[in-house]
Amino acid sequence: MSSRLLPARMLNEFVYCPRLFALEWLHGQWAENADTVDGSRVHRRVDTETTKADFDGKTRSVSLSDEGLQLTARIDLLDELNGEHCPVDTKRGRPAPTEHRVWDPERVQLCAQGLLLRAHGMRSNRGFIWFAEARTRVEVPFTSELVEQTLVARDAAVALAQRPSALPEPLVDSPKCPRCSLVGICMPDETNHLRGLTGPVRPLLPSRDDREVLYVQLRGGRLGKSHSEMVVKDRAGEVGRAPIPDTSQVVLHGNVSVTTPLIHELMRRDVPVCFHGYGGWFHGMAVAATGNNVFSRIAQHERAGDGPGSLALARAFVEGKILNQRVMLRRNGDGRSASAVQLLKNLARSAAMAEDLTELLGFEGMAARVYFERFPDMLREDLDFDLDGRNRRPPKDPVNALLSFGYACLVRECTVALHRIGLDPYVGFLHRPRHGRPALALDLMEEFRAVLVDSAVLSAVNQRVVTPDDFVRRSTGVALTPGARRSFIGILEQRLDQEIIHPIFGTRWTWRRTLEVQARLLAKVLLGEVERYPAMRVR
Repeated sequence: MSSRLLPARMLNEFVYCPRLFALEWLHGQWAENADTVDGSRVHRRVDTETTKADFDGKTRSVSLSDEGLQLTARIDLLDELNGEHCPVDTKRGRPAPTEHRVWDPERVQLCAQGLLLRAHGMRSNRGFIWFAEARTRVEVPFTSELVEQTLVARDAAVALAQRPSALPEPLVDSPKCPRCSLVGICMPDETNHLRGLTGPVRPLLPSRDDREVLYVQLRGGRLGKSHSEMVVKDRAGEVGRAPIPDTSQVVLHGNVSVTTPLIHELMRRDVPVCFHGYGGWFHGMAVAATGNNVFSRIAQHERAGDGPGSLALARAFVEGKILNQRVMLRRNGDGRSASAVQLLKNLARSAAMAEDLTELLGFEGMAARVYFERFPDMLREDLDFDLDGRNRRPPKDPVNALLSFGYACLVRECTVALHRIGLDPYVGFLHRPRHGRPALALDLMEEFRAVLVDSAVLSAVNQRVVTPDDFVRRSTGVALTPGARRSFIGILEQRLDQEIIHPIFGTRWTWRRTLEVQARLLAKVLLGEVERYPAMRVR
């Protein structure tokens, strides 16, 4: 880490917020928001490199580095005025309402560019900020005080880079957070709330990801790229289209092929391509080679080898799962499951105090048996659906076929979320590592099984979205027809897109966003930012 030169842009981030600097430069985290997208648009012209001998006149996109300064920069525009070389940095907004008319992070970034010009033998005593929205240039003199401020910030940033796994504390109730593109990764208010440092949590994280999941289950279908759209074809020709920028995942069921150009475009946009067998089993996914947040993975592997630490997380997963099963029976059992509701409460309490993993798995098994014995209480009595406990591989009845298919979809959602935040989906704490099993994804999904999949199954059955005729019955088991699978996916997606109020933070998120939040909270526990993992429990 010490051999890396510090980009002047990262010096800007450090002065703005050391935690933002660490997340972005040291941990490889990045996320777009409206400001960053608009900033990229504003920079399009100056990002095109031009070359002129000895920087004669105006030169765009000039790259400079210096080992002595430990700095590197790409200057948007270099303007020669009366023999002096003045860096010009492009910003999207308007001048700041301060004495200098420019915020300190921008002044420091510009001064770093000036120091690099001096190191290359040029005279540079001032620079300019071009504010695109106001169409105004503001001069920034490189005073001795600004030079000193820049060098002090550089030394502090370089020192932090020597400890890349050390993450600075989140800002407390700061006005800087709402406009930060990494607020959904940093989660400053949520982290401080769990540590008892702040009161109410501000709604900084968007309630939902407005992009949609594209499902393709066309036998022999082909998915390709045409400009900014995905095109689905069968042997007869085009079947449909979907815009790539509006897509968060591509999910393929069965024998569907994907063209290489489309895969490259989806990887560039960090959109995973997920593969399910035609029966629903999740096989894996193709993702971009980002390799971000390696320190979380190191901490995850260390915790997996720590018996007490691993057990504490496993207990939280199981307790949350049992309590959510209890709520499902209490809400939907029509009073017929009172004894089971009380027993599940007792088993959740016992799980929270389990002394080892074997005992914990015993409590989880007992709770599952109690829950699925009473599962028929939540089904309408006038429907011809039978259920004899939980069975699988293959499922023996339509309800279990729906449950198995839904759990496979939930494993995919958890795997995508864990990979997105940089955790290893295959190293878990409750589910022990086994070849080909996404153990951590199975851990994370425990608290969501009942409230997402079981709830969607009840909706699909009780609302007659699927009927007993929508299943194929064989001597080996029961499977969904293509139409039933399509209908159930619609119900499950509606559930994932439903907004709820988080019971701990009081903020409104969709279930899919909540799943990602829980994954990020798990990463914070592994990194030591939060002491205990707060399982998602519905009331």
